[in-house]
Amino acid sequence: MIRVRDLMTVDVITFTPDTEISKAAKVLLENRINGAPVVDENRRLLGILCQSDLIAQQKRFPVPTLFTILDGYIPLSSTRQIEREVRKIAALTVSEAMTPDPVTVDPDTDLEKVAGLMVDKNLHTLPVVEGGRLVGIIGKEDVLKTLLSGQ
Repeated sequence: MIRVRDLMTVDVITFTPDTEISKAAKVLLENRINGAPVVDENRRLLGILCQSDLIAQQKRFPVPTLFTILDGYIPLSSTRQIEREVRKIAALTVSEAMTPDPVTVDPDTDLEKVAGLMVDKNLHTLPVVEGGRLVGIIGKEDVLKTLLSGQ
């Protein structure tokens, strides 16, 4: 059975929370990667920054939609959700744009589970964490390579 440790990339491009958004975008584009983990000085995973997080900056300010009933207003989107979108739009650093608490796998996770997570949750990249620290990353391309090698 193929495990994450057999396929993962261990030399991972990472960001720190204080990395500037423009620098992070440049790194993603130059390396042709969809996203990169955000780690602290001890390589503890804090989040992940994906191209979609950066594209959110091109979005217009979200205007809350309201529903009126009996002269009262009921917001159709939560205040917390609106605040989160505004922070991403106005982000200057990775910590303001990243997705916190990303889905992760450990080195002993089997390939079938990884494929299921990627499909079910529409994920392109999964950080590999062991003992609370980032040890690698596995992406859709890594999974696809097993098809070519006949494993």
